[in-house]
Amino acid sequence: MKMKAAGLLTGLLVTSMALTACGEGREGTTTPEPGATTDASVAAEATGEGFAADATVGVALPWLGTQNWKEAEVMFAEQLEAAGFNPLIQAADNKVPQQQQQIEAMIEQGAEVIVVGPVDGTQLGSVLEKAHDAGIEVIGYDRLIENTTAIDGVVQFGSVRTGELQGESLLEGLEATGPGPYNIELFGGGPADPNAPNFFTGAMSVLQPKIDDGTLVVVSGQQDFTQVATPDWDNAKAQARMDSLLSGNYSDQPIHGVLSPNDGIARAILTSVKQAGMDLPVVTGLDAENESIISIAAGEQYSTVAKPTNDLVAKTVELIQVLQSGEELPATEETANNGQVDVNIYQLDPVVVTKDNAAEVFADDPDRMALLEG
Repeated sequence: MKMKAAGLLTGLLVTSMALTACGEGREGTTTPEPGATTDASVAAEATGEGFAADATVGVALPWLGTQNWKEAEVMFAEQLEAAGFNPLIQAADNKVPQQQQQIEAMIEQGAEVIVVGPVDGTQLGSVLEKAHDAGIEVIGYDRLIENTTAIDGVVQFGSVRTGELQGESLLEGLEATGPGPYNIELFGGGPADPNAPNFFTGAMSVLQPKIDDGTLVVVSGQQDFTQVATPDWDNAKAQARMDSLLSGNYSDQPIHGVLSPNDGIARAILTSVKQAGMDLPVVTGLDAENESIISIAAGEQYSTVAKPTNDLVAKTVELIQVLQSGEELPATEETANNGQVDVNIYQLDPVVVTKDNAAEVFADDPDRMALLEG
């Protein structure tokens, strides 16, 4: 990430979070009925700028294997329809060729914008260039799309910042258990996901100084992302690795903490520790999944990082409405180089959730509050 001037950053991106899955439009606007012809769509067609307010919008998701992606599928359908668009939503079961084919189909079906949460951010250049050549705008969702110029912006929660929060919460949880040094292990996410190394980089910016001064001891010695990554974000693979770490390194000493890149892997780590008959370590997470909220409330998983899917979808729909009106996307303070160009990052801030602050964080989320109270 690097900083650049944001002279064109407008109040639109600051105030528009009023768009919600309940179907409300941006503050101060009214949302047209799906399929309705509006003055804006007529004007856009007449001037050649923008596109019809009831246009098809493609959404290519990587899979539906975790709660956040399932939520994204539902919320994109609800919010795009509420905004007047015709949503075309596909999920690729974590298979690159399948996602490429789905994007091809969206092009053929006349999508004006395609939102892409890539299975592998390095493998979509050709099909997205085809989309750009057809005049289709491409917005990355949650993950950076790499090695192509055919990308108009990415909406995501700060990935390096997410990792920093995970590292900070791991240290906080360890310090609450008593004085160190603390035996820890490190886990990373799927190497094909461009966010995964950023999460790890952010976490290690916090943890490495404590490793260097002896406060933290990585008993296995596995500290490089290539050593700790979890292929495909697969929970079973994470549990198998944790089993191996425990049997190979902790037969005669405790494990105090584990850096986990998401909630599914956190629960796999905790399962492994329970099956080994050991005391539970401090374990981090990501995505505020329901099962992990219950685990945090029960005092098992120590923390997660919440990245509300509703907010991310709402920001994406807001950008689509900007494009529909014929305006250019505003500049951002944050950019990321994807190997070809500097990409504008429309970045939201994540938040750490622990047992101590969960009720405050989820005060406006009745479903998760019910989990805490149950």
